[in-house]
Amino acid sequence: MKARQCKHKSRNMKRSGDSEGEKRRKRRRLLHELGDQKIPFLGPPDRGYQQLWDSSYSGLVLRRSCSVPADLHVRVQAALLTLRRKGCLLRDLVRIRERDVFTAVSRTLLGEPGHTYRYLDTRLFAIPWHSEEPEVKGQNCCDSDLSAACKALWELNTFFSLDVSQLKEGDRLTQCVKEEVEAKLGDEGDTGSKHSEDSKNSEGGDSESRQSEEGDTESKHSEEWDIESKHSEEGCSGSKQEGEWETVSIHSSEEGESSEAKPGGVPAAPEHNEGKCPGLAPKAISGSQTKGVGLPVQGKPVAKMKHISDHHVEDKEEAASRQGCSQPSPPPACTGPVKFNVTLLNYMDPAAMSQLKEEPYYGMGKMAVGWHHDENLISHTPVAVYSYSCHSDKGESSEGGSGEKPCWRIGLKVAWDIHTPGLTLPLESGDCYYMRDDLNSTHQHCVLAGESARFSSTHRVAECSSGTLTYIQSRCQEALSNLRTDLETGSHSLVSLLPTTLKHCEEIHNEVEFEWLRQYWFQGRRFARFCSWWTGPMEQLEKDWKLMETMTMLFLETLEEEEGQEGEGRREMAETLLSALTDRHQQRQTWRDRCHSSLAQTLPPEEAPVDRPFWGVDDPSMPLPFDLADIINRVESLLWRM
Repeated sequence: MKARQCKHKSRNMKRSGDSEGEKRRKRRRLLHELGDQKIPFLGPPDRGYQQLWDSSYSGLVLRRSCSVPADLHVRVQAALLTLRRKGCLLRDLVRIRERDVFTAVSRTLLGEPGHTYRYLDTRLFAIPWHSEEPEVKGQNCCDSDLSAACKALWELNTFFSLDVSQLKEGDRLTQCVKEEVEAKLGDEGDTGSKHSEDSKNSEGGDSESRQSEEGDTESKHSEEWDIESKHSEEGCSGSKQEGEWETVSIHSSEEGESSEAKPGGVPAAPEHNEGKCPGLAPKAISGSQTKGVGLPVQGKPVAKMKHISDHHVEDKEEAASRQGCSQPSPPPACTGPVKFNVTLLNYMDPAAMSQLKEEPYYGMGKMAVGWHHDENLISHTPVAVYSYSCHSDKGESSEGGSGEKPCWRIGLKVAWDIHTPGLTLPLESGDCYYMRDDLNSTHQHCVLAGESARFSSTHRVAECSSGTLTYIQSRCQEALSNLRTDLETGSHSLVSLLPTTLKHCEEIHNEVEFEWLRQYWFQGRRFARFCSWWTGPMEQLEKDWKLMETMTMLFLETLEEEEGQEGEGRREMAETLLSALTDRHQQRQTWRDRCHSSLAQTLPPEEAPVDRPFWGVDDPSMPLPFDLADIINRVESLLWRM
């Protein structure tokens, strides 16, 4: 058994090792070219800011809070505060480089009933937003306050979906921002961009070893998103001298969230006219809100920068290798109207964090969320974000004081590119923005912390072809269709003994256990005390899983009963069973280790992971009736004697 385990593991390690080696080579090449300087970036006060936005970040779209209907603000912000008050926002224990790590932000998932969202080996189970649709109407899965909060966020989601669908090619909703920047430059005179001096190159020649220790999620997980900043560094820090910078002009895409409301209902999306932004009124950006540090304009206007294609490398992981036993086809591209199916709610209070990491490559400031692509989305679909700065948990206000507090900002950069300056976008409370088209795949973004506490509601079109309750229920039915039950005796037997059928059933068996049941009992069940929607479905999944365990034993018993009979089919069935069991044994051990890790033990009992599924109804200590190691040994012995 050990030899087969090693062989199975070595194949996975070789696959990931090849990918890792290529990323490390790219990282070393970029670090060598950068030297020990910072990459420049531009903020609103800097000359060339709008040109850079138009040429290299054209998918980024901003809608100011003043253009969002006041009644929608009231409902959404009250909903976010309700979720925080009820304790529904929790830090996730995610998996990075075979280590468990807590996210810096607290979050929860709302969405279509039965939907999930998967990131960093973690599956989040959506609390359904309570629309008037038949699926959730009349269900009492949570109290009235939480139900009202979910409905308010559904209204925001519906508004965004309508608004995005009305956008035409060329609609940027950025015209007023351009006017603001020009006005600012006119008031203050020429504002040259500056280089950051308060942040030294923390990596230097030893950057690779440091990133190996801290977790380099851009090079390691470049399509994996939103994790705490100290685990999301990309392998390129430092910068060039002013005259050496060459940059890229990439068409990318983000969409600014927009909304207008009708009292008491879902707000209507504004009409978009070519070249106009009717919902956006000019609003000044004060110079104290953000300190743009970027490329000096003397002698090198941003509009004339050229693209260095060697350094624009899109990092594509084998997503299937992180999806458990099943290997889905590539995510489909979006066609037709946009319908956001989930929103990931994030909350962070910088005052409650002991330490926030400095953004290491541009010197943009403290990071709440490090550089990342949002993962597991339908290709080329937008992401809509609502930002709300608020009182902290301790009741401290984000308003007033002797001077203006630093605001929250979004940082953007072209992925794997050291020549295009970065871009920062300040966000006032209530501001919204979109990321459109291919911006999420060709660029990366980070969240730069302000001083106040902040919520963000990030609406997206999750790729859910293998991530809904309906999907996994249908998979269970596929597997259980091979199980026959005698109505009189209750005994079970198998319909087909074909190796292909065995393989299919065991793959579904592993998928149900490791992609759903163990994910739910590791973290998903934390939300059952707020919302009971998933309780019944997960109980049924566990019953189906137990029947699949029975099917595994029936396969084995059939092999043992037929011992001595000739036939390649019998050997193929034994090898197929052994492969599935070996994989199951390894994954169970991994999950057991995670459930009993030192980090998991720091969680309160109501949030602590549970090593489940198990067979006892109320007793998690009751062992499985089948010793998996013993079953594997029995199959190996059969193969040895064949």
